[in-house]
Amino acid sequence: EAVRALMPSHSSAVEVGVGTGRFAAPLGIGTGVEPSHAMAALARRRGIEVVEAVAEDLPFADGAFDLVLMVTTVCFLDDVDRAFDEAHRVLEQGGHFILGFLDREAPLGSRYEARKEESDYYRIARFVSSEDMLVGLERAGFGDLVAVQTIFEPPEDMEERSPVEPGQGRGLFVVVRGRRAVHQPQWKGEAPACQSSS
Repeated sequence: EAVRALMPSHSSAVEVGVGTGRFAAPLGIGTGVEPSHAMAALARRRGIEVVEAVAEDLPFADGAFDLVLMVTTVCFLDDVDRAFDEAHRVLEQGGHFILGFLDREAPLGSRYEARKEESDYYRIARFVSSEDMLVGLERAGFGDLVAVQTIFEPPEDMEERSPVEPGQGRGLFVVVRGRRAVHQPQWKGEAPACQSSS
C-alpha cells in the first residue's frame, strides 16, 4: 500500500531487484531485473519478463522506461550511487523512480539492525537511512522528492494493517518517489525571425 500510494501512471516500467515478482506482479509491472537465477525463475512464473543482471549495470537503452521501481533492494547493492545513476539513465525525461527500503534510523530500524544476523534474508544486508537515500537521489539528478512511511510497531505485534503516512523518520518501511527532470531546449545563437503572414 505504501508503494501504491506513490505510484504514478506509467506505460513502460521495470522493477530492479524484482526477486520473485511479489511487488511487480500486483503493481502491473511486466519487466524485471534480477541477478538470482532461482528468484528470476519464480518471477517468470508470475508472468514477469526477467533479465538476469545487476542494478549497477542495467542492460537497457537510455530513456527506455517511464518508471523504475526498486523495493528492499538497496541494502544489498555493491554501489548504491552507481545503481541510482543507472536508474536515472534508463528513465525518460519526466520519468519516475520509486525506492522502497527499511530505514535504519526509524525506531524499529535499530532493532532490525541488531537482529539481522538471525535472518537468512537480511544477514548480508547493509541497512540505510532516509537521509542518505534522499541525498543520494538528489545527487543522481532526481527532483520532486516525496516520501511515505509505514510499519510503526513490530510486525508480530500488529493486529491490523499499518497506516501509510506522509514523510519519513518514524516508520520502518519508507517509500520515496523522485522524478527525472524534463530539460527544456535552449536556443543557441539568435532566435529565428518571425515572418508576417500579411
